[in-house]
Amino acid sequence: MSEGISVESLLEEARLTAEMPPPAERLRLREAAGLTRDQVATACGVSRSTVQNWEREGGSTPTPPGRLPYLRLLRGLAEIHPAPAAPAAPDDPIAALFTGQPSGPAPVPAAAPAPGTAVPAALTGLETLRGPDGRAVEGDPGPCVRCGVETTYQSTDGRPLHSGAMCQPTTTQPPAAPAAAAPASAPAPAVAPPAPAAPVSPVAARVPTRPQRRSKSADRARAELAVLIRRAVEEEAERAAGDEDAALDALIKRAIPDVMHLFNETRATGRYEYTAYPVLPDILKKPAKKEPDQIWEARPRFHHPGYSMRAPQADITVTALDVNAAYLSALKCWLPIGKLEHTTGADGVGPKRAGVHLVTPAEWAHPHLPDPLGDRDEPGALWITDATLRLLLRLSGPKYQLTQAPTVHESWTSGASENFLDALRKLLTAAREEAIEEGDVLASEYIKAMYSKLISTMGESIHNREIERPDWMHIIHSQAYANLWGKAYKAHEAGLEVIAMMGTDELHVTGDWRQVFTEGRGVSQMKIKESDAKASGEYLVGKVSR
Repeated sequence: MSEGISVESLLEEARLTAEMPPPAERLRLREAAGLTRDQVATACGVSRSTVQNWEREGGSTPTPPGRLPYLRLLRGLAEIHPAPAAPAAPDDPIAALFTGQPSGPAPVPAAAPAPGTAVPAALTGLETLRGPDGRAVEGDPGPCVRCGVETTYQSTDGRPLHSGAMCQPTTTQPPAAPAAAAPASAPAPAVAPPAPAAPVSPVAARVPTRPQRRSKSADRARAELAVLIRRAVEEEAERAAGDEDAALDALIKRAIPDVMHLFNETRATGRYEYTAYPVLPDILKKPAKKEPDQIWEARPRFHHPGYSMRAPQADITVTALDVNAAYLSALKCWLPIGKLEHTTGADGVGPKRAGVHLVTPAEWAHPHLPDPLGDRDEPGALWITDATLRLLLRLSGPKYQLTQAPTVHESWTSGASENFLDALRKLLTAAREEAIEEGDVLASEYIKAMYSKLISTMGESIHNREIERPDWMHIIHSQAYANLWGKAYKAHEAGLEVIAMMGTDELHVTGDWRQVFTEGRGVSQMKIKESDAKASGEYLVGKVSR
């Protein structure tokens, strides 16, 4: 017999494998305990991605040396947080071990809703919208079509619906059935006193509605994570002993792992994963290391053809404006969550789907406004992101009527959410505002490095191995350009001339821009752009004769 192998050790391995609960139960136990994957990974001596794979259907099976401590953790969590579902059949003692329920006959199911609370027939066939992994997909919050309580989950037809029809209980009692008419010969009954009001459950009276609980919990979590940002700045400032440049260099170097930690913490109770689908279509892959993929991000590079700095009478003042935290604001966008699926025609286009699309755009016939597709090198069909397509569809709609809708040839899309990065965006926005208010330059630059590097390393980057979603990177970039286009159009509608628009944050206009935009450093404000060439942010142009 080989050294180190015994019957006992083989039996131990077999027992561990047999007793390991399925991935869905592993995920449920961790989330029920409020633990992050980083915490579990540290306790078991493995990486965070390993824990993630253990919790994913089709992922890896726990193996030594992390398997035994992981099994012990799951056992302990199962005792604290037993599964709410009915226990397994009597002959399944392994399942009973992890549900915390004794083997034996299944308990009697909960009583059906009382008469009078039946769901309308039109709503009985609704199903929860789920991604390819089977998990419910979240979207914009709204009142559930069944119970009226706000939920972020959706039905397959796009209406708000609690996941699995798990509607919130209400204290409203069903109306009493009308009494049958008494026979004519029977004496009139005495008037009965009104029935006492049904007692309100003390738990229902005490527990706020789900959105209130979530809001209070989110505020608390955001405050706790904000402490981590301040602590990191204080640590590096102390290590640098007053050398601000050295402290900033250290903060920038740790920006990627720090922002990924914050991202993972804001996703601690997430309902779906973002790295479970690493297989991407070829259009999102670089053909060579230094060559880009095929996605066009609609980067603007616009200069009004009717104005020039070299005109004979350059007497019109132009102000170069700077959009604050453009990429931070762009984190609010529709991102594909599941595996990208290929469709032809416009089948992949929808309000709850996102990805990339091959389109032939219509001609842009407004030289005084930036082309929403930016400056293209070649005409014809091109791959664009969902953010750009949504902008083009808006501009072709009845509100703007500036162009025709593009022709969609094919798409790679999946079910999407606009709120996936919203918790992180709100956290960094609040921290940025606090740093600006306190005049903390180190914190401001550190926060800027976090969100900008998060986006830039979402693609194929050796600096961030936790996320490989180039589709997200392209969509966020495009959303920043789309946001800038919206500001340019707002200026144009207010009577300002748009002289130039470049990058994600540079807008040059004539006229009194303060009547259109609020000046300041907030994410919704604008400030005058300063540079070495134009310290004042202003310069002169003249009209070009045609």
